Amino acid sequence: MESKRVVITGLGAITPIGNTVKEFWEGLVNGKNGACEITRFDSALYKTHFACEVKGYNPDDFFDKKTARKYDLFAQFDIVAADEAIADSGITAENTDFDEVGVLLTSGIGGVNHFFNEMKEFFQGDGTPRFSPFLITKMIANMPGGVISIKYGFRGPNFATVSACASSAHAIMEGFNYIRYGKCDVIIAGGAGAAIGECGIGGFNSMKALSTRNDDFMTASRPFDLNRDGFVMGEGAGSLVLEEYEHAKARGAKIYAELVGGGASADAYHITAPHPEGKGGILSMQRALKDAGITYEAIDHINTHGTSTPAGDVAEPIAIKEVFGEHAYNISINSTKSMTGHLLGGAGAVEAIACVLALKNGVIPPTINHFDDDPQIDSHLDFTFNKARQRSINYALSNSFGFGGQNATLIFKKIQS
Repeated sequence: MESKRVVITGLGAITPIGNTVKEFWEGLVNGKNGACEITRFDSALYKTHFACEVKGYNPDDFFDKKTARKYDLFAQFDIVAADEAIADSGITAENTDFDEVGVLLTSGIGGVNHFFNEMKEFFQGDGTPRFSPFLITKMIANMPGGVISIKYGFRGPNFATVSACASSAHAIMEGFNYIRYGKCDVIIAGGAGAAIGECGIGGFNSMKALSTRNDDFMTASRPFDLNRDGFVMGEGAGSLVLEEYEHAKARGAKIYAELVGGGASADAYHITAPHPEGKGGILSMQRALKDAGITYEAIDHINTHGTSTPAGDVAEPIAIKEVFGEHAYNISINSTKSMTGHLLGGAGAVEAIACVLALKNGVIPPTINHFDDDPQIDSHLDFTFNKARQRSINYALSNSFGFGGQNATLIFKKIQS
């Protein structure tokens, strides 16, 4: 079966460094730091007192009060980003058959804070089972996709892929496959994370996954730095409109980039730690290259998973060197998590947007907060430390790796007519 081309025609984002795609991109290029002291709850008794929160967000700007109460914060973020992407794409009932528009929005963890608060109220009560009628719908990860389909009348494929921090990258990959194999014309794909709360911070603290650099939190997210001590939790969402190329061209859509390949794998090693030799990441990248039908020399830029954890930041460069050999030294590598923190289930989509805009604008955003080289990491690799760089990019690759050893790699191409 002949494969159809898939292009990106709409983008939407709400992040710790900007609440629209324009603001997000400006923040990336300028090395804006999204870290702040936690305001979502009183973190005094917790090991970590900071995160990368979305700033200046008011649900009243997007929802009436009755509607806002129905959606957990992660779902609100997912919906806001999807709305921006849909408006940006220009798809309407006049130029697109809504029977052929699918929605694949997701979250790695869903409404964890809402669930935690409901349970806390229950156990502090007299045992009488009083729960919100929205307990379940505010918790489950697939709800934003359902809301968007109802809002717009999109009747195509609609479900959520859940693979922890690779969730939204897998959603994009699934949308890519649906379109290129002729199963629909358009997919809105993306994901969100909003786990900054007692349960999220406490749980990741107990796993020793989060940075505890409370005395210098503005530099705590420092991927590939010698003194990194864990990731900084972020929140927000990213959404992309994927569209069949001929469909997009016929309606005169603007096209940001082309999605040309996707690869997936499992580490088959540990529930949280990456394989020390990067075996899952190697397979994921190799499969994406094969799927795209390109050689490893074609890749100019990699947006790494790069979380600022001691083990992960060693394994990923090992995997990159194994896949790309000597060409690895010609690739501009970065970690935008140094600025946004880790958006968990939203990370893959937000970083895919960063790749698409890097291609379009010929700019590699920096990896900020680098101070000292780690002898375990090859310092001759180009990590684009501390300052953005202009560069012509034809192909960009984005890695997303999730707990459970579940990996996703996406490859984007500068658009050619």
